[in-house]
Amino acid sequence: MTDGARQRSSTSGSAKDAAGGEKDSGGGGVALKKEIGLVSACGIIVGNIIGSGIFVSPKGVMENASSVGVALIVWIVTGVITAIGALCYAELGVTIPKSGGDYSYVKDIFGGLAGFLRLWIAVLVIYPTNQAVIALTFSNYVLQPLFPTCFPPESGLRLLAAVCLLLLTWVNCSSVRWATRVQDIFTAGKLLALALIIIMGFVQICKGEYYWLEPANAFEPFQEYDVGLIALAFLQGSFAYGGWNFLNYVTEELVDPYVNLPRAIFISIPLVTFVYVFANIAYVTAMSPQELLASNAVAVTFGQKLLGVMSWIMPISVALSTFGGVNGSLFTSSRLFFAGAREGHLPSLLAMIHVKRCTPIPALLFTCLSTLLMLCTSDMYTLINYVGFINYLFYGVTVAGQIVLRFKQPNMHRPIKISLIWPVIYLIFWAFLLIFSLYSEPVVCGIGLAIMLTGVPVYFLGVYWDNKPHCFDAFVDKMTYLGQKFCVVVYPDMGSSSESAEEGEEMKEARSPLSKEDGENHKSADC
Repeated sequence: MTDGARQRSSTSGSAKDAAGGEKDSGGGGVALKKEIGLVSACGIIVGNIIGSGIFVSPKGVMENASSVGVALIVWIVTGVITAIGALCYAELGVTIPKSGGDYSYVKDIFGGLAGFLRLWIAVLVIYPTNQAVIALTFSNYVLQPLFPTCFPPESGLRLLAAVCLLLLTWVNCSSVRWATRVQDIFTAGKLLALALIIIMGFVQICKGEYYWLEPANAFEPFQEYDVGLIALAFLQGSFAYGGWNFLNYVTEELVDPYVNLPRAIFISIPLVTFVYVFANIAYVTAMSPQELLASNAVAVTFGQKLLGVMSWIMPISVALSTFGGVNGSLFTSSRLFFAGAREGHLPSLLAMIHVKRCTPIPALLFTCLSTLLMLCTSDMYTLINYVGFINYLFYGVTVAGQIVLRFKQPNMHRPIKISLIWPVIYLIFWAFLLIFSLYSEPVVCGIGLAIMLTGVPVYFLGVYWDNKPHCFDAFVDKMTYLGQKFCVVVYPDMGSSSESAEEGEEMKEARSPLSKEDGENHKSADC
């Protein structure tokens, strides 16, 4: 029995099925809707990669690359490496067509403990801190015009960030279609703003303002070249492309995932690489490297130099970009928690969906609550530094899993099968950056590893341990039942695949906190 099945058979969260009774042959149970088409899929990838960084502070690469030319090379190379990683994830996504992304792949390939550690660090730190920081950036750019001569009050920033999170959580709870429309609109908005920056850059070039793009000047260092700094520039560039794997978290909600998952990846990653490279080219047509490094908001400075009375467009663009970023992160992270709960690695209430809206309301509320709690701490930026290394570590573990799976199950059906040379190239680059990170910041990486390893005892106590005290199981039953009643949610239909059917049979043996009558009332819910 799998870890997830073992946990489901011992707790109440393993509801019999979506309806609370035996599934009929007609498959009338509640299930996640397949409402994410190709455009929305691209919006999720592009919207999650392009946050506020390219508008606010693309200088992380520039200050470590030591020259404009090397910085542009770093942006291109990291874009290519990201595309290779996404290619590997595309194969995994259609080979293991589960929501949950790298968590699901690591769990299936390397076992329950490895998957749980990936989930643990995401639940504990990664998503709550990232969402809190993006929401604070949004509130800062909204409130800044109201406080032109000083910084907005900290309490006001956190309050507006909380309002942003609550509003977008409500949208995501209400409808998958609403959430994807919000993502599409705000992704289009940020792309239009970046298109304006790129067009202004071309106008500058046509005017002859391309001093820093001439080869003789582009590679003129403003500080001495250093191998360690250039490696750090590649690390910064890789972090800037973070979010490229988020579509894999919602595989089960994709329309025709075998076609749209790889197609969305092949469209989105080159698009983001193009935007990043040409936005940086545009910046250096209006600013010297020194001016760029001195600016706290590069796009705003760019707008003030070139847009005149229309310079207000840039701060608004940053606000829109971050608002869409919060929405995309809420949407995808809640699916990760949903997938973890379904496997028995989180409380099973988080794996349930609304009987009519078919949205994972408990997972969304949990995501929102953990982010709101993170807004109350002043240490979130420190936590991001600690776990950024761990997040990148699991990218490589997942890609390595692709190679392992090829040897363990060579005859497994793979709608997409890429050459193993691609994961090898990705892992060489990944290992280089990982070793450099350990060398340059051993304490930070060590603390990140320690935070991750706190999940080991939690796994053995919460997941692996079968025979928990009856009073504990009864308490979990009661809490799950109250949560189901409050959110009007049930466990989703597991589908008709052989693996899902096997898990469904295991769940039928488990006791559901919903009564049979409650289940029958929900069984006909039309999603």
